[in-house]
Amino acid sequence: MVDLMSEQSSDSETTGETGAKPESTRRTFLKRAGVGVALVGLGAVGAEAVRTANLPPVPPRTTFSASRAVRIDNVSIVDPVDGSILPQHSIVMRDGRIEAVAPTATMPVESSMRAIDGAGRFAVPGFNEMHTHVLQSANPELGFALMLAQGITGIRQMEGSATLLANRAQSRLGLTEKAPRLLGMPGELLLPFNANTIDGVRDEIARQWDNGADFIKMVLTEPDIFYAAIDAAHDRGLRIAGHMPPPVRIDEAAAAGFDSIEHLGTGLSVFLSLSSKADELWAKSPKGLPFPSWAVKLPFAGAAFDAFLKEGFLGPATNSTNAEQLAVLTTTFETYSEDRAAALGADFARRETWNVPTLIGVRTKYRLDDPEYISDPWLQLMPAADREKEIAEIEKFSATPPADLDVYHEYYDRLLETIGIWSREGAPIMTGTDNNGQGVGSTIAGEFRELGRAGLSSLEILRAATSNPAKYLGQSDTMGRIGAGMNADLLLLDANPLDSIDALSAISLVVRGGHDYTAGELDARVDELLAAQES
Repeated sequence: MVDLMSEQSSDSETTGETGAKPESTRRTFLKRAGVGVALVGLGAVGAEAVRTANLPPVPPRTTFSASRAVRIDNVSIVDPVDGSILPQHSIVMRDGRIEAVAPTATMPVESSMRAIDGAGRFAVPGFNEMHTHVLQSANPELGFALMLAQGITGIRQMEGSATLLANRAQSRLGLTEKAPRLLGMPGELLLPFNANTIDGVRDEIARQWDNGADFIKMVLTEPDIFYAAIDAAHDRGLRIAGHMPPPVRIDEAAAAGFDSIEHLGTGLSVFLSLSSKADELWAKSPKGLPFPSWAVKLPFAGAAFDAFLKEGFLGPATNSTNAEQLAVLTTTFETYSEDRAAALGADFARRETWNVPTLIGVRTKYRLDDPEYISDPWLQLMPAADREKEIAEIEKFSATPPADLDVYHEYYDRLLETIGIWSREGAPIMTGTDNNGQGVGSTIAGEFRELGRAGLSSLEILRAATSNPAKYLGQSDTMGRIGAGMNADLLLLDANPLDSIDALSAISLVVRGGHDYTAGELDARVDELLAAQES
């Protein structure tokens, strides 16, 4: 029997000494990671810009190494579905799957099988990051390592391309045993540049389906094209997820069968719909795209739109909100209806319309004056020029007139309130950060914290990270719980995750596809990759 904290799998790579992170390597990492963060933001970027800026022309092929048989003894197994706990159990894993789960006292002993003493820790399924852009980052391998260190064993990549889909088919995405499982990836984002007619969006979705896309990502189209996209995706057996274009009501999108709403739809949409004066406010709202339709046919229009988004919408809300919009928001808050929020949440539950609120990402747009951002250790490790830019953004946001700041703060607080109401009504929710596993104020633990502030219990948050994604993906028979036949993707936690949200991040061991890594080994791997990047 091997103690969990001292055991190191012989098939894991040799890692450096655990401890303080080298300042220079982290500075380099943050500088390069900033490119990916700037490009993805809320996901609305030009696909060609992403391909050319972030992807190597021909990434190397990789393989997922076979795992050895291993048994973890003396753990308490937590079931996210019903909240039950099985104490003093063992988990046997072989060939990347869970082979058996039984009381430790009754589990047959195989002398050839390596055993790990869980020492009473709590076993939970691995977390799933259901809104990430890690494959667009400058160094996905480092992003993967950072995610595993946070307990993320499954990811839904929220932007793809024909190139990324082809690379996946050829095993060129770096998805080794040291990376989370790729749960899904779309093709190009649906934007006016590839979806500006009904026939055009149907053709685009057919192309993406033919290229192997797992779902369709919606960002911005005319309303009739939006609804046509839902039907075209479903006709191909694909789900559709993403944003609500400004003219589309969130309730009408759900009624039309939109599958997964990201960031609460973005912008004003959700609060217009939750106002007691919803019809009056919607009647006054703009009905078209935020630029003339003829502009989408101009040469390099996509690149220009990309630059427009990066300058205006990817940073703090102060960069993209004018006085008129602030006035509308103020009205929606004054007329916010908890009854309408509850009715919409109940509608989501009835229709199984999913939400990935990415609260930790949205928070950086509306509460950037919070002291936690200026004191974030990642900020202090940035290169001087990047750090000065970040600090300038924080200071600019903090210098916003108090009355305007109140509106921004209320926007975020109302989002929390709304998510809490929807959760109580049974609306299905999943966890996501809209990031790559790193950055100022952007971790899965931060998302757990914000969901807790919205009113979700630790069990509900655990479900949002485990069994809910399994249900959404139709994979409850292989993921989301710990049982025979399931994928061997799981975590050991030092404390009971049903007692506190903080316990969800008290990770001692991560198992990915049957390969086990202690928290110390994963931290050391991050250091190793940072050092390699610096050299």
